[in-house]
Amino acid sequence: MPFSQDLSIWYDSNARQLPWRSFTTAYRVWVSEIMLQQTRVETVLPYFERFMARFPDLESLATSELEELLRLWEGLGYYSRACNLHMAARIVYTEYGGQLPSTAEGLERLPGIGGYTAAAIASIAFGEPVAAVDGNIKRIYSRILALREPYGSADFEKKIADYAQSILPQNRSGDFTQALMDLGSGICLPHQPLCEVCPVRNYCLAFQQGIQKDLPVRIRKVPVPHYDVCVAVIQLNGQVLLRQRGAKGVLAGLWEFPGGKLEDTDSSLVDCLKREVLEKTGLQIEVTEKLGVFKHAYTHFKISVHAWHAMPLATSAPLPADLQWVSITDLGDYPMGKVARVISNKVFAIT
Repeated sequence: MPFSQDLSIWYDSNARQLPWRSFTTAYRVWVSEIMLQQTRVETVLPYFERFMARFPDLESLATSELEELLRLWEGLGYYSRACNLHMAARIVYTEYGGQLPSTAEGLERLPGIGGYTAAAIASIAFGEPVAAVDGNIKRIYSRILALREPYGSADFEKKIADYAQSILPQNRSGDFTQALMDLGSGICLPHQPLCEVCPVRNYCLAFQQGIQKDLPVRIRKVPVPHYDVCVAVIQLNGQVLLRQRGAKGVLAGLWEFPGGKLEDTDSSLVDCLKREVLEKTGLQIEVTEKLGVFKHAYTHFKISVHAWHAMPLATSAPLPADLQWVSITDLGDYPMGKVARVISNKVFAIT
């Protein structure tokens, strides 16, 4: 089709220079696609380079410890991606002879690989003619087709999927997928599309109708909830008490300072702190000075983390397995989320 041909010609001269493109292997494409989930290319680049320096192939990743991977991943966010990547590497290493499945269907059986990621890896790494459609590509196609159906609706999704497969070239499907990625990230932008330099604007019905900035049609989002969280930096003899999160959920497997969310039944933030610490650690604490308030936004909610210095009133009882006393000088060795790391650095700086 002319659309596919024109886009591919543009890509040949304008493709972004990215490390997983300059040296392409299935393993590197897979890692890059996992890192790029809900994350900008500019953010991923230094992480990808450090990751490949430490884990240059699947075997080195599969035989590593998860905590080392989490420490390397720290700051990239969405830590379940790292956990699933590690789990999938071990499955491929032990059950697939170290070779990634070469089809989207096979890839999707692995942890952390959904429909889009499977199609992207299969098309880019193995040349399978399968359409990869993420949010950026949906935006492009919604404008090409001038779709009035709301983004995410059943009609919208069906029309996008049908069109994506209909224009997919049987040859160079990986280059076509990457061309769409580059078009969405650099030209067909969400709010100010650069239509004057778009290589496929002649095929774009939204551009012809002057409605490109209005598409895709978005349903108004519900307000993002906000939570107050209280945590304690419990110190004793130059050590700090850390708690490791479980294997599932947000920040899975990372270390944090004990605490939790403010509940309606809490009479104050300090009461919340004492209750949460007692529930999570079994310790009663003496709260001293406040360390600060640290704000952070996740995909579906926002938090304000209130942190206090504290001391345990008793330490004779054995601690649960998810708790550990850590030397303040060793805090950097424990993988943490962004807020916990900011608190950690502040504790280290003032000791």
